[in-house]
Amino acid sequence: MIFATPWILSALAVLPLIWWLLKVTPPAPRQIRFPPIRLLFGLLGMEETPAHTPPWLIALRLALAALLIAALAEPLLNAATSVEGDGPLILAVDDGWASARHWDRRQKAMADALERAGRDDRAVILVTTAPPDTEGESVISASRMMRADEALTITRTLNPKPWATDRAAALSALDGISAEGADVLWLSDGIEDGVAQDFALRLQSFGALRVMLDDVHDRAHLLLPPDSGPGPLIARIVRASDFGEQTVWLTVSGEDGAIFARESAIFASGEQATEVEISLPSELRNRMARMDIEGMRGPGSTVLFDERWRRRPVGLLSGEGIEADQPLLSELYFLERALDPLSEVRKADLATLLSRPLAVLVLADLARIIGDDRRLLEDWLMSGGVLVRFAGPRLAKDGDDLVPVILRDGGRALGGALSWNVPARLAPFADDTPFAGLAIPPDVHVRRQVLAEPSLDLADKTWVRLEDGTPLVTAERRGRGWLVLIHTTASTAWSDLAISGLFVEMLQRLVQLSQGVSGDGDDTVLAPLATLDGLGRLGTPPPSSRAIAAAAFNDSIVDPRHPPGYYGAEGNRRALNLGASIDTIAAIDSLPDGAVRQAYGKTGEVALKPWLLAAALALALIDMMAGLMLRGLLPMGLGRSVAGLGLLLIATGPALAQTNDEFVLKATLDTRLAYIATGDERVDTVSRNGLEGLGYILSTRTSIEPASPMAINIERDELIFFPLIYWPIIPTQAALSSNAAVKVNHYLKTGGIILFDTRDQYAVPGGLSSGLAPGAKALRKILSGLAIPPLTLVPPDHVLTKAFYLLDEFPGRWSGGAVWVERYEGGSNDGVSSLIIGSHDWAAAWALDAQRRPMFAMVPGGERQREMAFRFGINLAMYAMTGNYKADQVHLPAILERLGQ
Repeated sequence: MIFATPWILSALAVLPLIWWLLKVTPPAPRQIRFPPIRLLFGLLGMEETPAHTPPWLIALRLALAALLIAALAEPLLNAATSVEGDGPLILAVDDGWASARHWDRRQKAMADALERAGRDDRAVILVTTAPPDTEGESVISASRMMRADEALTITRTLNPKPWATDRAAALSALDGISAEGADVLWLSDGIEDGVAQDFALRLQSFGALRVMLDDVHDRAHLLLPPDSGPGPLIARIVRASDFGEQTVWLTVSGEDGAIFARESAIFASGEQATEVEISLPSELRNRMARMDIEGMRGPGSTVLFDERWRRRPVGLLSGEGIEADQPLLSELYFLERALDPLSEVRKADLATLLSRPLAVLVLADLARIIGDDRRLLEDWLMSGGVLVRFAGPRLAKDGDDLVPVILRDGGRALGGALSWNVPARLAPFADDTPFAGLAIPPDVHVRRQVLAEPSLDLADKTWVRLEDGTPLVTAERRGRGWLVLIHTTASTAWSDLAISGLFVEMLQRLVQLSQGVSGDGDDTVLAPLATLDGLGRLGTPPPSSRAIAAAAFNDSIVDPRHPPGYYGAEGNRRALNLGASIDTIAAIDSLPDGAVRQAYGKTGEVALKPWLLAAALALALIDMMAGLMLRGLLPMGLGRSVAGLGLLLIATGPALAQTNDEFVLKATLDTRLAYIATGDERVDTVSRNGLEGLGYILSTRTSIEPASPMAINIERDELIFFPLIYWPIIPTQAALSSNAAVKVNHYLKTGGIILFDTRDQYAVPGGLSSGLAPGAKALRKILSGLAIPPLTLVPPDHVLTKAFYLLDEFPGRWSGGAVWVERYEGGSNDGVSSLIIGSHDWAAAWALDAQRRPMFAMVPGGERQREMAFRFGINLAMYAMTGNYKADQVHLPAILERLGQ
């Protein structure tokens, strides 16, 4: 321990004077009202001896003065010892992407080091190792020599950069420094870049070197972008060291922050990388925006998604329902083989296909679409769909007008026995079409096609031509959608296109067109749209960012000119991820001899001044009570009690445990829902967020306005104050103790309601008796110690189905499981069930974040299922607050009749 202002300790020399003054100065006389005392007025005392101050009061006041003097001297615990030399402090800071995870620790370490430099009156030289994001050339340079308080102001605004460090450039920046006998501190991110040893040696040449490093498990992890091909997402995570086992969690979220998936990734001991498979329905996969490693902020633990990771649903329309007598199996076969690796292919009738979100609809040689099917298709097309039609004999003979150009009757045959022409090849693709940049195989020939009538706008509608200029692919805008016609068949009947790789690439470009993604030509430039900062937050690009040529985008490396983020236009954006530029990371293993290794957060100073002032304040209160007691203004017994209480406060410190009275007051002064704390932090967080979300919905839709929910320790806390308790079951749930079982039984008998949620996604509808699901097994252990009444499935006329909303199901995050209630046989609680048991993970369905956005995806019903889960929660709360009043409403007509109304 040291004192920041030690000269104030000289005031301790006056303590003897204070002791002498306290000893000779008597306390104020004690006044006692006694009428005969008037007889003594006028008498002169021969000798007057003042009363002495009690020794214990003198000691108390001396301690008070000593505490004040010591507090003003600013004592510091765990203060760093002085270093040798009287040179400046050289502070080297790794501020690249790998330092983002525990940036707050680095800021604390910088502040501590600069405060010590200020006390030692040392100048400071600051060097950061990541290139700056300045408008000019990004060159690393050392700062000038400055005061410690000036450097502290600069470091408080310092943030990590979203690109890698360049210690080689920082090494060159150190060459211009002249600072012998310096105190050198390197705040390292612990990631090796090939020159870490040389950088440390150069720093050590200035003076004693201290290097601060995180533990190997706390260093940065790198999340690599998943492959954008078919199949599930395979995320790959790389850590800096292969030491020990470790588990991290991955989350996939949408643009609005809603969580679509959460999976664990486990590193085995000796492994530096691990993979985790994330399976999502196509509807969610097409809405995902980013993937993050939980608890590891920064661009290295974030992957942004663009159209390359989407699996657009594509419908293939067979002849059934529209032209049932014309099977299209051969053409659908080629289309399905080409589209299946890239998209989600669906085959059904038109109404079924358009009843779900659909990006592209492919019609293979369908002649006419009429009636309701035509109206349904046109509405979908106008709202943004992409309709792709392939020609064929039927369209050539009896086509309709749902095509981008007017067609001639019949068709054009090339290379036949009665024709002088040979099969035609495709002309190069124009740069302003979605197919720009695709290579045309030499073996693709077109033998037959349908022809377009010449018109003024035919050239504008033509995307692909044959070598003789005849249009082969035409298209036009219809509302917000696209209508595309390929003037040949989707099979090999009229051309070789269907068996070429170009066929797959053209279909892929058309699928991308469904979200406004056109082909990028070689000369297309993608401007920065939104970029990640060093803490992984998506925002406005910095002024130093520059555009990237589309042709070179896949080879781009994250740097100050090209930070990670989105590039292009809002409807056609490309994601540049840090993980695409870095394949692997490694930890710094060794440091030069003589360098001192320190851990972040282990050497922080603790200021004792606030604690000493608090103790002085407590002594001042005790002194005041003692003075009142000596003057007779406070009963002697009460005074001793107050003094003892004050000494007890000093001994126990300012941190006091929550008393039972505080729990009771918090539970009773407001209406609150409660949940059982399981000890599993993730489950308890979901329970708290779920009940907060339900409380928000209750306050907006009903007259119930619950305060924030409370966690209950089943062994310690009282249950009787809460109308409804949510009890999530975890597989490791222990059986109840006898004390807890008595408490729960009393709560259930006196009108309380407990919602047991086993949270089993695939719970057997048989439910409680099957015991197959892990949550159900744990629930049976709990119920074995309770007086459980007979149970039954919720009947159709139960009050839960009509307490506020009319319901026939009770979904949560999952749906389809059974929900059990107490079978009413008369007796207690007037028919209100004290137990409700299910497996639907209701808290996850109710959970909202701070911005009132859902935190978990619903399976399988989406947002409609979440709405039904909220309605069940409202019915449940009404049931808990008002009991079976809804059931009593059936008697209301008879009561009114008896009253003559």
